[in-house]
Amino acid sequence: MGVSRLDIFYRRLLLTKLFIGGWGKPEDLKRIFEFRKIIGDREKCQFLVPEDYPVYINKTEEHSDCLIHDGFLISPLEHLVPGILPPESVKARFQFIVPKRWKNNRPVCIQLAGTGDHYFWRRRTLMARPMVKEAAMASLLLENPYYGYRKPKDQLRSCLKNVSDLFVMGGALILESTVLLRWLQREGYWPLGMTGISMGGYMASLAVTNWPKPIPLVPCLSWSTASSVFTTGVLSRAVNWSELEKQYAVNSVYEEEIINLLEYCGADSFKTCQDLIKNHGSLDDLLTLSEDRSSSGQKSGRGFMIGGDHVDHLLSSVSSSGTTHDTVRRSLNSSMLQGRKTASDSRPSLHKESISFMKGVMDECTHMANFSVPVDTSLIIVVQAKEDAYIPRTGVLSLQEIWPQCEVRYLNGGHISAYLFKQNVFRQAIYDAFNRFCVKYPNLH
Repeated sequence: MGVSRLDIFYRRLLLTKLFIGGWGKPEDLKRIFEFRKIIGDREKCQFLVPEDYPVYINKTEEHSDCLIHDGFLISPLEHLVPGILPPESVKARFQFIVPKRWKNNRPVCIQLAGTGDHYFWRRRTLMARPMVKEAAMASLLLENPYYGYRKPKDQLRSCLKNVSDLFVMGGALILESTVLLRWLQREGYWPLGMTGISMGGYMASLAVTNWPKPIPLVPCLSWSTASSVFTTGVLSRAVNWSELEKQYAVNSVYEEEIINLLEYCGADSFKTCQDLIKNHGSLDDLLTLSEDRSSSGQKSGRGFMIGGDHVDHLLSSVSSSGTTHDTVRRSLNSSMLQGRKTASDSRPSLHKESISFMKGVMDECTHMANFSVPVDTSLIIVVQAKEDAYIPRTGVLSLQEIWPQCEVRYLNGGHISAYLFKQNVFRQAIYDAFNRFCVKYPNLH
């Protein structure tokens, strides 16, 4: 399947760069990766946040069909990893849109924001208000860190300044979603579920991995990891690679210390990204290959895969011989370091290493295989665009491999067209997932 021309065209209209500040402070990355080990294990983090963590409502507006409550909480991440959030992001704001008349039960869907979705207008208008009318379903719209009221003063629009900001956002949203789900339970709402579009789908998926009960989840236009978004998707061309390369070259802590903290070692881990780039020469070659295939209508072939049968076989044979995944990880890291030391200081070598490092850190903090599996994956309905150029699915583990019972629904077209015109499909998937939950767990309150 090719990629959407509209996706490619739309990306070219965006002139701002991502990650102009670079990777983020090495000390922050270390703290984030250590915290990921805790938050990636549902059992370890059940008692991180008190059951009665305070949530506040400070304003209510009455409308013809619903009540809109404005509320907030202090992000638990500020208490658990002090100073990691920018001051503007510590206070987490939300809107709670509640129908005046319920039909069956009192269902609530927490909706997390996609890229560029500041404040609440877009989700409220395109998703929450229609859901009140169509299904008498309430929505809680949580504002992401780094967006809207939570946007740092020195950040340009939606462009996260540092790579580490994306990981901080994820950690904060996992904890904040847990607090809000518990609060909704205490207030007597049921059933509860989560959704999001694009980046919001990733974040909702991460949050659900942490929830200790069966819960409906509908991630739309997202996939198993964010690494491909920034290394092979069209957004990779908006990444400020020159700054990332410079920092990677100047500060040895990235290759000597940070790499050793990367634990994810699946068949699509950063080692196989190195092999891909070695075969194709550069990131631009890969993207040109992708765009050429889109224009000519050709389907992606094995040449565009990260990994493949050879890598799967290699890792499975190593594992079956009694070697632990930790050993595999150390071997991969050692190989990458050796390659770094023997490579020349030319720009192509540095560019390849920076892409590999990006894949490694992204997979560490965003790959669903690095987090607990949701309690009941049959309650997950994934909505994907067949020609999505923003969220490449080629060469990374599929969500069906990670969450075996989940359902995947495919839309024709790309990321942008689906985002703009398929909100009704997203809403129907939410209703279906909630109905599935009610049939399977009618007494699970």
